[in-house]
Amino acid sequence: MKSQIKAYGKSISEYAKKNYQLCFREPDGLLKYPFIVPGSCYSNSLWDWDSWLTDLALHHIAEPHEIAEYEKGCVLNFLDHVSETGRMPIYIKPDRTSEASYNADKEKNIHKPCLAQHALFVAEQSGEIEWLRQHYEKIERYLGWYERNCLHESGLYFWLDDFAIGVDNDPCTFYRPEKSSASIYLNCLMYRELLATASLARLLQLSDQAALYTQKATLLREAIQEHCWDERDGFFYSVDINLLPVDPTQKLHSGCPRHWSTLIQRIGVWSGFLAMWAEIATPAQAERMVKEHYLNEKTFFAPFGVRTLSKMEKMYAVIKSGNPSCWLGPIWGISNYMVFDGLQKYGYVREATELAEKTVTMLGKDIEACGEMHEYYDPESGEGVNNPGFQNWNFLSLNMLEWLKQNTK
Repeated sequence: MKSQIKAYGKSISEYAKKNYQLCFREPDGLLKYPFIVPGSCYSNSLWDWDSWLTDLALHHIAEPHEIAEYEKGCVLNFLDHVSETGRMPIYIKPDRTSEASYNADKEKNIHKPCLAQHALFVAEQSGEIEWLRQHYEKIERYLGWYERNCLHESGLYFWLDDFAIGVDNDPCTFYRPEKSSASIYLNCLMYRELLATASLARLLQLSDQAALYTQKATLLREAIQEHCWDERDGFFYSVDINLLPVDPTQKLHSGCPRHWSTLIQRIGVWSGFLAMWAEIATPAQAERMVKEHYLNEKTFFAPFGVRTLSKMEKMYAVIKSGNPSCWLGPIWGISNYMVFDGLQKYGYVREATELAEKTVTMLGKDIEACGEMHEYYDPESGEGVNNPGFQNWNFLSLNMLEWLKQNTK
């Protein structure tokens, strides 16, 4: 590993060891179990995919006995707030939960499909599964809510609206009509969530459920391949499902009614690479994605990582904003990490190495210059754009460092 990368890695490691305990919280109000927050700037809020990904990172710093109850508590706190219909909040604060959980009459997005993945990670790290047995039905209940409310005839899942989707202003969903976006980001998360639910069932020796969720994952993978892969561009896209129903009695359309259930949204968003992270892409598809898109400086390839929106899109902008946070081009630690993870899974070691080094450099330079990290960064300069003090998934750079140690000399 290069000496400069080692130096930046040391800065990140020292910063993380000094600050990681600020992510731990004790039971408080509606949160009955210890839990993990994204960082000191997030006070006492438990967030869905943030707690999962922060936990993945903290395992490289905290001792197992130190983190065990906090990571388990993240899962249990959410399961403690599943409604009878399967609605699960996106976030929980000591005095309230996200809108989706307490306005049951409103059709709003719920917890992103990552809870089973978090539970599986905790179970694999601890070697314990019995703590989850009595709660497994709740995981099935919340997945059932998605199936009843967000599953399109195409076999893809869609967002109900653009509320708290994680990638806040992704143009494929942001400001679009409700129930119109079958997001590639959502569907890749759901594919991995269904597989994780099947794995939990196997650990609990629930063979029927394991077979059921494996089959559901297989069907979703087939739907993603059929509707989201674009052979023309060699990329995975979100799709539009906001189409008028076919009416065989309408003369204007009766001679040749539509035979398609979705329309490709050819908008270059980083989440197309999640098909590699989720291991949905074929090797041939991954090769095209890497050569034609990842390595293209006109689109995603930037000095400090992966632009969250292709530079060729008219919506491209590096803007300091919050609620929504800006995903219109800035570099995020999590998007860099997930694309890196996909690259190394498909054997693109050189590209994965380079992306890991870019990420470590960006965050290491930020710590040395500012004494802390930011939420997202300028793709060209690597300078922090917004929210100083952000920690969260930026700590996943430690996972990258560990991978670099094992895969580079």
